[in-house]
Amino acid sequence: MLSRVAERVYWMGRYMERCENVARLVDVNTKLLLDLPRGVSVGWGTLIDISGGSDFYRRDLDSADERAVMRFLLADQNNPSSLISSITCARENARITREIMPSEVYTLVNDLYLYLKERLPKGIARGERQALLEEVIVKVQQFSGMLAGCMSHNDAYGFLRLGCNLERADMTSRIVDVGTRRILTKALTEIEANEPFENILWMSVLRSLSGYQMYRQHVLDRVNAEDVVMFLLQDPLFPRAVEHCLSELSESFSRLPNSDDPQRVLVSVKRQLKTADIPQLLESGLEEHIESIQASIGEVHSAIATTWFLPQAQVAP
Repeated sequence: MLSRVAERVYWMGRYMERCENVARLVDVNTKLLLDLPRGVSVGWGTLIDISGGSDFYRRDLDSADERAVMRFLLADQNNPSSLISSITCARENARITREIMPSEVYTLVNDLYLYLKERLPKGIARGERQALLEEVIVKVQQFSGMLAGCMSHNDAYGFLRLGCNLERADMTSRIVDVGTRRILTKALTEIEANEPFENILWMSVLRSLSGYQMYRQHVLDRVNAEDVVMFLLQDPLFPRAVEHCLSELSESFSRLPNSDDPQRVLVSVKRQLKTADIPQLLESGLEEHIESIQASIGEVHSAIATTWFLPQAQVAP
């Protein structure tokens, strides 16, 4: 297949997964507000930093208010990682490559785009937000299921799965970061008897990834930071765990030609993840470990682009 088509399909997968991930990231913060005691804040500006938008109009992130952050993450077309920007790019890539996938896929992506264009102005407010976020998550799940069940598992499907799993691994690590480095630290310092609320915080993180029931099946203990972080980073069976996403990438690489260089980079990332001592890192430096994983995931993307896509100078604007 043409490299420009492969790149379009790859980025369509990434943008659709990013839509779901942004919805989940906002959802975990919103639900925490409902579960924590009155007067305890979790900090909306942290979502800007975690999602990679630290230039947030050059404002102080610690003083960012909820409405401004929601507008930036959900409806700001100048933010390339916002929900509306992601679905717009996914729709354009789906339109250009619609002949290589089931026609229903483009219809679904287009319907989600039109839904968000209509509902996002109201979705900024907290009262309408949960329904909008849940609809985004459900539609992206339908997108993935439709491709898995109706599209030939050829090279195009392989590149699409590369994009989905790489984006998912990155955002799962960021959502873990929400719980460990930002929300947990900020919220628990404001609570005198914090142990009961620590469980609530971690349950919210699991539910944001639809992982609470799977966690309870795999971990026969109360919800706690150590087990949750190990589950979301190192579990090989949970589809949204970083370890599982990397294994899916490895399988996709094995079915694509000339994949030796990306595979080598991926092996290094998997080794870094598996050898991590999570209990020790929680005490001394999980923040640096997660940042290192995210940087390594970026190196996997660079290897993919170098191996299969056209040099940037040759790509049309």
